[in-house]
Amino acid sequence: MNVDLIFRIAAIGILVSVLNQVLMRSGREEQAMMTTLAGLIVVLTIIVKEISLLFDTAKMLFGF
Repeated sequence: MNVDLIFRIAAIGILVSVLNQVLMRSGREEQAMMTTLAGLIVVLTIIVKEISLLFDTAKMLFGF
């Protein structure tokens, strides 16, 4: 696992958290929720790509 991946996910989390707070304070709860969902989708796609790479490596290692 690459440390860069952890930093990317943490940066996305911090950015989404700040945007969520700013939007909630300005009274735009719907946009805050959409921002949170977009951040979650981005992180999940990053994780799915890494899991796919893990399975490909396991397949190659065991010769399937």
